[in-house]
Amino acid sequence: MTQRRTTTTLACCTALVLALGATACGGGPVTTAGGGDKALNGQTITVAGVWSGTEQKNFQKVLDAFTEKTGAKTRFVSTGDNVSTVVGSKIEGGNAPDVVMVPQVGVLQQFAKNDWLEPLSRTTEESVDTNYASVWKKYGTVGDDFYGLYFKAAHKSTVWYSPDALDQAGVKPPTTYAEMLKSGRTVADSGLSAFSVAGEDGWTLTDWFENIYLSQAGPEKYDQLAAHKIKWTDPTVVKALTTLGKLFSDKQLINGGQKGALSTDFPGSVEKVFGPEPEAGMVYEGDFVAGIAKDQFGKKPGEGVSFFPFPAVEGGEAPVVSGGDAAVVLKDGKNQKAAMKFLEYLASPESAAVWAGAGGFLSPNKKVEPAAYGDDTSRKIAKSLTDAGDSVRFDMSDQAPASFGGTKGTGEWKILQDFLRDPSNPRSTANRLEDAAAKSYEG
Repeated sequence: MTQRRTTTTLACCTALVLALGATACGGGPVTTAGGGDKALNGQTITVAGVWSGTEQKNFQKVLDAFTEKTGAKTRFVSTGDNVSTVVGSKIEGGNAPDVVMVPQVGVLQQFAKNDWLEPLSRTTEESVDTNYASVWKKYGTVGDDFYGLYFKAAHKSTVWYSPDALDQAGVKPPTTYAEMLKSGRTVADSGLSAFSVAGEDGWTLTDWFENIYLSQAGPEKYDQLAAHKIKWTDPTVVKALTTLGKLFSDKQLINGGQKGALSTDFPGSVEKVFGPEPEAGMVYEGDFVAGIAKDQFGKKPGEGVSFFPFPAVEGGEAPVVSGGDAAVVLKDGKNQKAAMKFLEYLASPESAAVWAGAGGFLSPNKKVEPAAYGDDTSRKIAKSLTDAGDSVRFDMSDQAPASFGGTKGTGEWKILQDFLRDPSNPRSTANRLEDAAAKSYEG
């Protein structure tokens, strides 16, 4: 992923720390991939993806379980954030991987339009039809063909908080957006800022906007805006920016005010809530916040770290915005048969359970047992994701061309950073967003 993809790549790298595979992690069940017939003995598949560090090591446990089950050997290649460029160059050089873990809907669609992908097997499709909400199949489909299996998801509608901070202020987790701002002011009156906002990383601001927009405008408008079927000058966009602007302009709510937020990156925003010298009571971002709090500051979910769902805005439904990594099979890969079998394995709850106990991992597969997750917080988040069913919406900026929704210093990221700096004119910001979007979608 570009910096946006760091939502999973950077944050989850710090999140996934427990041993996986056949060991029961964090109280989760013992998971083995035994019982296979080793039908793929002697075959090898290459799997490419953005993951590195601890996250790559944990995915390797999934690869090893597949080997144990089928006999097929695997090799993982880390692409870095620019998946499209790396995979394209490998295809041109005659060294295409068999499987790619794609972290953006827009890139999956690009791969399909380039005629790089092979439709997935009927077995995989039937597993998804049975065990996933239909929205996940939709995001993996281009035209009439099902190309992308969503193996790993992120829940990006979670607000993380210090229980001590809320207790000291005498407030409880809010259930509406208005209550959240009111509670935030009470937290600020007690001595801490309400929110730590990572304005230095523009992708976090797109996530703020998307949650507000989905709740306020509804899923139909969200889908239209994501596909640029309505313009960013639509009244619903101006309304959502106005709502967001009320937060951005309230110096009591944002740690360091606008200037402080613009100089705070995502890991730093987590530190300001859960680090050794807290400055704020809450930080909004995805489920991967818990991993950073645990790995860097020794605070586990339920032990100094809690969350509440991003609350409903002005009578709308509480939003569930997600992201994720979809497995695809390349036409130019050297081992189609084993690659297809690997995706059939990834579609199973068995494969997800290998990783789930580590934390920082969510599966869209409804058949993954809650006990597979290593702690109660992860179970609650996973249940929230699967219970949302077809109301889940994929991160909007990940659906857009990268030049608009996924590039540092330009497009939506830059425009929303400018809006954080001066949120006084939502309509002007909407005009700028539309100008940038029009150029990117036409390109």
